[in-house]
Amino acid sequence: MTNKVLGVILGGGQGSRLAPLTQTRSKPAVPIAGKYRLVDIPISNCINSGIHRMFVLTQFNSASLNKHIKNTYHFSHFSKAFVDILAAEQTISNSGWYQGTADAVRQCMHHFDAHESEYILILSGDQLYQMDFQEMINNHIEAKAEVTIATIPVTAKDATDFGILKANDQNMITSFTEKPKTGLEDWVSDTGAEMQAEGRNFLASMGIYLFNRKYLVDMLNNNPDEKDFGKEILPRAIENTAVLSYQYEGYWTDIGTIASFFEANLGLTDELPKFNMFDSSHTIFTRARMLPPSKISGTMLNRAIIAEGCIVQADLVEHSILGIRCRVGKSTTITNSYVMGSDRYQTAEDIFAASESGTPLIGIGDRCYINNAIIDKNCRIGNDVKINGGEHLEDAEHELYTIKDGIVVLKKGVTLPSGTEI
Repeated sequence: MTNKVLGVILGGGQGSRLAPLTQTRSKPAVPIAGKYRLVDIPISNCINSGIHRMFVLTQFNSASLNKHIKNTYHFSHFSKAFVDILAAEQTISNSGWYQGTADAVRQCMHHFDAHESEYILILSGDQLYQMDFQEMINNHIEAKAEVTIATIPVTAKDATDFGILKANDQNMITSFTEKPKTGLEDWVSDTGAEMQAEGRNFLASMGIYLFNRKYLVDMLNNNPDEKDFGKEILPRAIENTAVLSYQYEGYWTDIGTIASFFEANLGLTDELPKFNMFDSSHTIFTRARMLPPSKISGTMLNRAIIAEGCIVQADLVEHSILGIRCRVGKSTTITNSYVMGSDRYQTAEDIFAASESGTPLIGIGDRCYINNAIIDKNCRIGNDVKINGGEHLEDAEHELYTIKDGIVVLKKGVTLPSGTEI
């Protein structure tokens, strides 16, 4: 049945809450777990579920995302599989940007028309989870629904940040409210004994939707002024047709802020992480790089993830991730941090020129202390640099870095001279 499904991944807008990580790239292109990009998660979930035809919709800073997808997702010439980028484009009938999630799908619908399908699966490009969409599709068909919304049980504290749904005994959704601040007691659902024991009594929308294709086309064409799925299209559908709740109880997080991004990445270093990168039935696909294995010299590693191609001489790397091609100097300590690595190795000529000019090399120098930080790609950190993030720091915006929720985020490609302290 999955050969009758088209996957549509929404790349999101400007991603201002994830700035400065989205300063030069779109949200789906942000690196996670040292070697992947956010967009790899929904694409991998689709591939693992047998859905091999996907579109990724984006409009901001799409060059990096284009390059990643072009270099990563190659299918057989004898297959109909593809992952295509659809950036916002001016046409005779529309000269504007995407005005919302539903408007983005509406503007791209003429591209979908070239591909036969009965169902359209709409996904977010900035979430971390592992889901088998086949089960969701089967439930949708059995219930004879026009729309299925993936839902997840949440606590009262979290309910105020999500669209909250109520469903009947047949799991058909009867009502919807967006980010309720009061009257939460009216939105309690029977989420099952295990979820209720954890205080997760509210059904939140995960931003994952399965539509019958004809119904989606009719809804978008008949309501041209409605721009957003969560605020307009889905509430209208709930009032007028059969909308199913597909309850998911696995790990899922929305990576919309620096704090949630930081927490999701460092959570991967846990002994038993909630997101299992080592599950062979849920492979995460990404670009195949021909990098050498990492080389570690004299370093104490504890709850650390080290990607390929690193050269590490640090004293300690703890509760941290080192991304591809990381270089870390001697007597350096890295704790509670995500170092994204670099896009290239420096040549002998580059290294000689840098030493002659006194410019730090790409990577982290000797005798540095890095704590509670995100170091974006291609940064040059000199010797004796101290970055100590934490609650003692107020939010701030600097030419070289940003501080959000106590996390110091070094911007992509910047240089911190030796002796710098943050």
